[in-house]
Amino acid sequence: MSGSYRGSGSASYHPKVLLAVLVYGYATGVFSSRKLERATYDSVAFRFIAANDHPDHDTIAAFRRRFLKEIEGLFVQVLLLAREMGVLKMGTVGLDGTKIHANASRHSALSYEHAGKIEAQLKAEVAELMAKAEAADQADLPDGFSIPDELALREERLRKLAAARAKIEARAKERHAREQAEYEAQLAARKEKEKNSGKKPGGKPPSPPASGPSPTDQINLTDEDSRIMPVAGGGFEQCYNAQAVVAAGSLLVVAAEVVQAPNDKQQLAPMVDKITVLPEEVGRPDTLVADSGYFSAANVDACANAGIEPLIATGRQAHYPPLSERLAELLPPDNPTSVEAMAYRLKTPEGERLYALRKQTPEPVFGIIKSVLGFRQFSMRGHQKACGEWNLVTMAWNIKRMFALIPA
Repeated sequence: MSGSYRGSGSASYHPKVLLAVLVYGYATGVFSSRKLERATYDSVAFRFIAANDHPDHDTIAAFRRRFLKEIEGLFVQVLLLAREMGVLKMGTVGLDGTKIHANASRHSALSYEHAGKIEAQLKAEVAELMAKAEAADQADLPDGFSIPDELALREERLRKLAAARAKIEARAKERHAREQAEYEAQLAARKEKEKNSGKKPGGKPPSPPASGPSPTDQINLTDEDSRIMPVAGGGFEQCYNAQAVVAAGSLLVVAAEVVQAPNDKQQLAPMVDKITVLPEEVGRPDTLVADSGYFSAANVDACANAGIEPLIATGRQAHYPPLSERLAELLPPDNPTSVEAMAYRLKTPEGERLYALRKQTPEPVFGIIKSVLGFRQFSMRGHQKACGEWNLVTMAWNIKRMFALIPA
């Protein structure tokens, strides 16, 4: 980082100082650059970390924004330190996601249909203004009313609307290509099943995906990378979906990512990939537990291919199963598929014990980060910056947790 600083201008703060202020701030629930600046005056701990310097909020914000990518590389170094200290053991890990508000309001979202209506209205107003301009010498205009200014305002709005609609159309095109590939794969699977069994598969055949944007497709004018997502407690907000793989026991985050999809089903394979590229010194997990939102045959196979035993709920589990079900003899299936084998393991005492760790592994970490530290909204806009900030949050959490795990 220090190599990126130039020798001209006023004296710069050492990057170690700014990094320490940021990390300690995120570990103690101080995320705003203005509050971090104030803390270097008001807090003894911050004054000590900052060596009694007082970097202004612009400097802190610029440093965070400029070096997010470099800070991401420190995440793995913290894990290596935790491993060296003996507080990180990669046995069973839990995967889960949580919705975190984007730095944008859902009221800034614009649907494709509504954008079309506004566009038509603005074009009509432009035509009306042009007509008034031609007849300006014959019509009385209100004082202060400038036709060129009004035309420029509407033309700028039309330009922004056209750009927003073009982005929605591009997203729809990408979605259609993805859904078309899934549709063709489902058709091929049905044909293969019919060929092997000699019978027509039951159920309705898959429907081809619709092309083009739907009227309800949206884009947020403040942070176009964020998405409208359902949140806990009901309702919808402008959010990102933050993912984390947490080691059972230590509650250290070993992999973190931010995605734009509200659904978790497509997130397991990328998170497994992030685990497998960690240095060998960090270790490899034996078992991965996740809720039913991550279940699919492809995800079960992705874990198996990475040498990790998956324990993913295949559906919602009843709180009070019938007594007959609890007392039924558990028999291993003959020639099971990967999904059937996993379902059997989930019902064994060992599988139930391991899966029970799910609720006490990722969820407490999310609860502390969001409710105790107070990190409920990203400070920066854009997907890449949200990824970098979530990495900073989880790294700060790991450092805080490592301090708690050090034997007295």
